[in-house]
Amino acid sequence: MQIQTDIAVENIIVAENLAKSVMTSEGLLPILLSIDLRIKAGESIAIVGESGSGKSTLISLLAGLDTPSTGMISLNGHKLTAMDEDGRAAIRNELIGFVFQSFQLLPGLTALENVMLPLELTGDKNAKTAATALLKRVGLSHRLSHTPRQLSGGEQQRVALARAFVTRPVILFADEPTGNLDSKTGATIIDLLFELNQENQTTLILVTHDQVLASRCQRTIKLDSGSMV
Repeated sequence: MQIQTDIAVENIIVAENLAKSVMTSEGLLPILLSIDLRIKAGESIAIVGESGSGKSTLISLLAGLDTPSTGMISLNGHKLTAMDEDGRAAIRNELIGFVFQSFQLLPGLTALENVMLPLELTGDKNAKTAATALLKRVGLSHRLSHTPRQLSGGEQQRVALARAFVTRPVILFADEPTGNLDSKTGATIIDLLFELNQENQTTLILVTHDQVLASRCQRTIKLDSGSMV
Protein backbone atom coordinates (compact mmCIF):
# COMPACT_ATOMS: atom_id res chain seq x y z
CA MET A 1 0.00 0.00 0.00
CA GLN A 2 1.55 3.29 -1.13
CA ILE A 3 0.68 6.29 1.01
CA GLN A 4 0.70 9.79 -0.45
CA THR A 5 3.14 11.76 1.71
CA ASP A 6 2.05 15.31 0.97
CA ILE A 7 4.06 17.48 3.33
CA ALA A 8 1.98 20.46 2.12
CA VAL A 9 -0.90 19.43 4.41
CA GLU A 10 -1.02 22.32 6.92
CA ASN A 11 -2.16 20.33 9.96
CA ILE A 12 -0.25 17.12 9.58
CA ILE A 13 -1.78 15.73 12.79
CA VAL A 14 -5.36 16.39 13.82
CA ALA A 15 -7.07 14.86 16.87
CA GLU A 16 -10.66 15.65 17.78
CA ASN A 17 -12.45 14.68 21.00
CA LEU A 18 -9.87 11.95 21.59
CA ALA A 19 -10.46 9.72 24.62
CA LYS A 20 -9.09 6.42 25.87
CA SER A 21 -10.35 4.23 28.69
CA VAL A 22 -9.37 0.73 29.76
CA MET A 23 -11.31 -1.86 31.72
CA THR A 24 -9.86 -2.84 35.09
CA SER A 25 -11.06 -5.10 37.89
CA GLU A 26 -12.53 -1.98 39.50
CA GLY A 27 -14.35 -0.82 36.37
CA LEU A 28 -13.60 1.57 33.51
CA LEU A 29 -10.43 3.64 34.02
CA PRO A 30 -10.12 6.83 31.92
CA ILE A 31 -6.59 7.47 30.56
CA LEU A 32 -7.25 10.39 28.19
CA LEU A 33 -10.19 12.80 28.15
CA SER A 34 -11.48 14.89 25.21
CA ILE A 35 -8.15 15.78 23.59
CA ASP A 36 -8.33 18.27 20.70
CA LEU A 37 -5.03 18.83 18.94
CA ARG A 38 -3.67 20.28 15.71
CA ILE A 39 0.00 20.04 14.77
CA LYS A 40 1.44 21.73 11.69
CA ALA A 41 3.89 20.11 9.28
CA GLY A 42 7.47 20.70 10.41
CA GLU A 43 6.44 21.79 13.91
CA SER A 44 8.25 20.54 17.03
CA ILE A 45 5.95 19.72 19.95
CA ALA A 46 6.82 18.67 23.50
CA ILE A 47 4.25 16.67 25.46
CA VAL A 48 4.86 17.03 29.20
CA GLY A 49 3.16 15.93 32.40
CA GLU A 50 3.59 13.81 35.49
CA SER A 51 3.92 10.02 35.29
CA GLY A 52 0.51 8.55 34.56
CA SER A 53 -0.81 11.73 32.96
CA GLY A 54 -1.36 9.97 29.62
CA LYS A 55 1.67 11.16 27.61
CA SER A 56 2.72 7.78 26.20
CA THR A 57 -0.90 6.78 25.59
CA LEU A 58 -1.42 9.94 23.56
CA ILE A 59 1.51 9.35 21.22
CA SER A 60 0.57 5.67 20.86
CA LEU A 61 -2.84 6.83 19.64
CA LEU A 62 -1.43 9.55 17.37
CA ALA A 63 0.98 7.05 15.81
CA GLY A 64 -1.68 4.42 15.23
CA LEU A 65 -0.12 1.94 17.65
CA ASP A 66 -3.33 1.92 19.69
CA THR A 67 -6.95 2.84 18.99
CA PRO A 68 -8.99 5.42 20.92
CA SER A 69 -12.22 4.67 22.76
CA THR A 70 -13.77 7.71 21.05
CA GLY A 71 -12.65 10.49 18.76
CA MET A 72 -10.88 10.99 15.43
CA ILE A 73 -7.22 11.07 14.42
CA SER A 74 -5.93 12.19 11.03
CA LEU A 75 -2.30 11.89 9.91
CA ASN A 76 -1.28 13.82 6.80
CA GLY A 77 -4.89 13.77 5.62
CA HIS A 78 -5.41 10.04 6.31
CA LYS A 79 -8.06 9.20 8.90
CA LEU A 80 -6.37 6.63 11.16
CA THR A 81 -9.53 5.96 13.13
CA ALA A 82 -11.30 4.72 9.98
CA MET A 83 -8.57 2.15 9.22
CA ASP A 84 -7.94 -1.43 10.25
CA GLU A 85 -4.56 -2.50 11.66
CA ASP A 86 -3.11 -3.22 8.19
CA GLY A 87 -4.02 0.30 7.09
CA ARG A 88 -2.51 1.88 10.18
CA ALA A 89 0.65 -0.21 9.74
CA ALA A 90 0.99 1.03 6.16
CA ILE A 91 0.72 4.63 7.41
CA ARG A 92 3.36 3.99 10.08
CA ASN A 93 5.75 2.41 7.57
CA GLU A 94 5.41 5.29 5.12
CA LEU A 95 5.18 8.34 7.38
CA ILE A 96 6.49 7.68 10.89
CA GLY A 97 9.77 7.16 12.72
CA PHE A 98 10.12 6.20 16.39
CA VAL A 99 12.76 6.72 19.08
CA PHE A 100 12.13 5.02 22.41
CA GLN A 101 13.62 5.33 25.89
CA SER A 102 14.67 1.66 25.81
CA PHE A 103 16.30 1.87 22.33
CA GLN A 104 14.35 -1.17 20.99
CA LEU A 105 17.29 -2.50 18.96
CA LEU A 106 17.28 -6.14 17.86
CA PRO A 107 20.04 -7.80 19.93
CA GLY A 108 21.01 -10.36 17.27
CA LEU A 109 21.68 -7.74 14.60
CA THR A 110 24.66 -5.42 14.18
CA ALA A 111 24.28 -1.65 14.27
CA LEU A 112 24.29 -1.58 10.47
CA GLU A 113 21.71 -4.36 10.21
CA ASN A 114 19.43 -2.65 12.74
CA VAL A 115 19.45 0.55 10.68
CA MET A 116 19.05 -1.31 7.37
CA LEU A 117 16.03 -3.28 8.58
CA PRO A 118 13.24 -0.69 7.99
CA LEU A 119 14.49 -0.15 4.43
CA GLU A 120 14.87 -3.87 3.75
CA LEU A 121 11.27 -4.42 4.83
CA THR A 122 10.18 -2.06 2.05
CA GLY A 123 12.45 -3.73 -0.51
CA ASP A 124 14.86 -0.79 -0.79
CA LYS A 125 17.90 -1.94 -2.77
CA ASN A 126 20.03 0.90 -1.35
CA ALA A 127 19.45 -0.06 2.28
CA LYS A 128 23.11 -0.73 3.10
CA THR A 129 24.37 2.49 1.51
CA ALA A 130 21.72 4.65 3.21
CA ALA A 131 22.21 2.97 6.60
CA THR A 132 25.99 3.29 6.42
CA ALA A 133 25.74 6.99 5.55
CA LEU A 134 23.38 7.72 8.45
CA LEU A 135 25.49 5.79 10.96
CA LYS A 136 28.44 7.88 9.80
CA ARG A 137 26.29 11.01 10.31
CA VAL A 138 25.64 10.05 13.95
CA GLY A 139 29.33 9.31 14.55
CA LEU A 140 29.27 5.52 14.48
CA SER A 141 31.13 4.65 11.27
CA HIS A 142 33.56 2.65 13.43
CA ARG A 143 30.75 0.62 15.05
CA LEU A 144 28.91 -0.81 12.03
CA SER A 145 29.57 -4.46 12.88
CA HIS A 146 28.95 -4.19 16.63
CA THR A 147 25.83 -5.67 18.22
CA PRO A 148 23.83 -3.67 20.80
CA ARG A 149 25.45 -5.41 23.79
CA GLN A 150 28.84 -4.22 22.51
CA LEU A 151 27.65 -0.59 22.47
CA SER A 152 27.19 1.94 25.27
CA GLY A 153 23.74 3.35 26.01
CA GLY A 154 24.56 6.53 24.13
CA GLU A 155 25.81 4.56 21.13
CA GLN A 156 22.68 2.42 21.13
CA GLN A 157 20.49 5.53 21.08
CA ARG A 158 22.55 6.90 18.18
CA VAL A 159 21.81 3.69 16.29
CA ALA A 160 18.14 4.13 17.18
CA LEU A 161 18.21 7.70 15.84
CA ALA A 162 19.81 6.53 12.61
CA ARG A 163 17.17 3.80 12.25
CA ALA A 164 14.38 6.32 12.89
CA PHE A 165 15.61 8.78 10.27
CA VAL A 166 16.80 6.32 7.61
CA THR A 167 13.32 6.08 6.09
CA ARG A 168 13.08 9.90 5.97
CA PRO A 169 9.88 9.98 8.03
CA VAL A 170 7.41 12.83 7.79
CA ILE A 171 6.68 12.56 11.53
CA LEU A 172 9.04 11.46 14.32
CA PHE A 173 7.73 10.34 17.72
CA ALA A 174 10.32 10.34 20.51
CA ASP A 175 9.21 8.92 23.87
CA GLU A 176 11.60 9.97 26.68
CA PRO A 177 14.62 9.42 24.35
CA THR A 178 17.16 10.26 27.08
CA GLY A 179 15.41 8.47 29.94
CA ASN A 180 18.04 5.72 30.20
CA LEU A 181 21.07 7.95 29.67
CA ASP A 182 23.22 10.06 31.98
CA SER A 183 22.76 13.83 31.65
CA LYS A 184 25.89 14.48 29.55
CA THR A 185 25.17 11.66 27.10
CA GLY A 186 21.51 12.63 27.02
CA ALA A 187 22.36 16.22 26.11
CA THR A 188 24.52 15.01 23.21
CA ILE A 189 21.73 12.75 21.94
CA ILE A 190 19.18 15.58 22.12
CA ASP A 191 21.48 17.92 20.18
CA LEU A 192 21.81 15.22 17.52
CA LEU A 193 18.06 14.59 17.47
CA PHE A 194 17.29 18.27 16.84
CA GLU A 195 20.04 18.52 14.20
CA LEU A 196 18.66 15.53 12.29
CA ASN A 197 15.13 16.82 12.70
CA GLN A 198 16.11 20.20 11.25
CA GLU A 199 18.04 18.62 8.36
CA ASN A 200 15.07 16.44 7.43
CA GLN A 201 12.33 19.03 8.18
CA THR A 202 10.50 16.36 10.18
CA THR A 203 7.49 17.04 12.39
CA LEU A 204 8.71 16.16 15.90
CA ILE A 205 6.47 14.95 18.74
CA LEU A 206 8.63 14.62 21.86
CA VAL A 207 7.42 13.15 25.16
CA THR A 208 9.53 14.31 28.09
CA HIS A 209 9.41 15.19 31.79
CA ASP A 210 12.37 17.56 31.29
CA GLN A 211 11.19 21.18 31.09
CA VAL A 212 14.54 22.36 29.71
CA LEU A 213 14.28 19.85 26.89
CA ALA A 214 10.63 20.76 26.30
CA SER A 215 11.62 24.43 25.94
CA ARG A 216 13.68 23.55 22.86
CA CYS A 217 10.47 22.67 21.03
CA GLN A 218 8.31 25.31 19.37
CA ARG A 219 5.27 24.44 21.47
CA THR A 220 4.51 22.53 24.68
CA ILE A 221 1.37 20.54 25.44
CA LYS A 222 0.81 19.69 29.10
CA LEU A 223 -1.29 16.75 30.25
CA ASP A 224 -2.73 16.43 33.73
CA SER A 225 -4.74 13.30 34.64
CA GLY A 226 -5.54 12.67 30.99
CA SER A 227 -6.62 16.22 30.10
CA MET A 228 -4.82 19.00 28.27
CA VAL A 229 -4.11 22.00 30.48
